[in-house]
Amino acid sequence: MVDVISFDQAIEDSKQFKKRHLLLGNGFSIACRPKIFTYGSLFEQADFSASPRLRDVFEAVKSTDFEHVIRMLEDASRVVPVYGDDLSDVARDMASDSETLKDILIKTIASNHPNIPNDIADEQFWACRKFLAHFLADRERGGQVYTLNYDLLLYWTLMHEDMPFGDPIPLAANDGFGRDEDTEPEYVNWMGETSSHGQRVHYLHGALHLFDAGSELQKYTWINTGKPLLEQAREAMSAAKFPLFVAEGKSNQKLSKVKHSAYLHHSYKSFTSQMAQQKQVLFIFGHSLAANDHHVLKKIAKGKVSKVYVGLYGAADSENNKAIISSAQALASARSGSHPLEVAFYDAVSAQVWGAAA
Repeated sequence: MVDVISFDQAIEDSKQFKKRHLLLGNGFSIACRPKIFTYGSLFEQADFSASPRLRDVFEAVKSTDFEHVIRMLEDASRVVPVYGDDLSDVARDMASDSETLKDILIKTIASNHPNIPNDIADEQFWACRKFLAHFLADRERGGQVYTLNYDLLLYWTLMHEDMPFGDPIPLAANDGFGRDEDTEPEYVNWMGETSSHGQRVHYLHGALHLFDAGSELQKYTWINTGKPLLEQAREAMSAAKFPLFVAEGKSNQKLSKVKHSAYLHHSYKSFTSQMAQQKQVLFIFGHSLAANDHHVLKKIAKGKVSKVYVGLYGAADSENNKAIISSAQALASARSGSHPLEVAFYDAVSAQVWGAAA
C-alpha cells in the first residue's frame, strides 16, 4: 500500500519546485457542508413534481448520481431508435428528460446552497484562506487555482477578507472579471483572454454566479446590488436564464461544452498550459480522479508537470481510495520517459481546509 503523508509534509516537499497549483473537486464543498453537496442529498431535496418519471429512472438504475443518470439517458436516446422506428418518440422523451434533469440539478443546487456567506462561520473562512494561501499568496511559488465545482464557496472565501481575528491573509483572487464602460452596474463581465493575463482563479465547469448573456459572460456580485448572489441566481433562473454550468455526463460531452464557451475554454487552456510546465506541481483536493473528468486529467498525463499530490480521505485501503490510487498511478504510467510524473498521497483531513472541526 502507498505511503500517505500529511498535508504540511506535502507542502514542505513541494518547496523544491518552482510553483504549486491546486485542482479542487466536489470534496472541497462536501468538507464544508456534507449534507448539501453530496449527490445523495441533492437527490433527496430535488423537486421532481413536474417530471415524476425522472424519479422512477433514478429508482430503476439504483443511483442518486445526477451525472450518471444524465449520461445514461443521453446514451439511451441514441441507442433506442436502432431497435425500431416505433421507438423514436421514446428516444425523444429520453433526450428531453436528460435536459430537464440538468435544469433540476441546477435549481436544486441553488435552492439548497447556503444562502449568504454569514451562514458559514468566520473561523471556517479563515481556515480556508490559510489553505488557499499556499497557492495564491506566494507570488514566486504561487500558481493557479482550478475548481470543478459550481457552488459559491470558493468565491465567498476569496471575497472574505475582513476577518475579525488574526493577521490578514492576502490572496491573489483575480478571476478574470472586471468592469468596462459598457458594463451594467449590477454585474461585472469577463474581460476576455487578452485582458486576463493576471487571472489566477478558474472555474473549469462554470459556477452559479456566472451567466452567459450571449455577447458577454456576466458575473453577479453582491457589492453592486446589495442582494445575495443566490437570490440573484434564483431570480435569473425563474426568468429562464441559467448559469454557465457543465452538467454533461461524459468527459467528451463536457469538453464539447467547454470548447463552446470562450471563458471555459480559456480556463481549460490555462490548465493545459500549466500542466505543460516543468518543475511545477499540482495538488488535487476532493477529487476522485473519475473518468467523467478525463478531459482534465489527461492534461496531467500528457504534460510535463513534475509531481502531483493527491488527497485521500480515510484509510488508504478503502475501496474508494484504492480506485483513486490506481487512477493516479495510471496518470504517471501514461507519462513519457523524458518527463516522468511522480505521484504522492496526502491525508486530506490534515489539510484542515475548513478548520479542524469542519
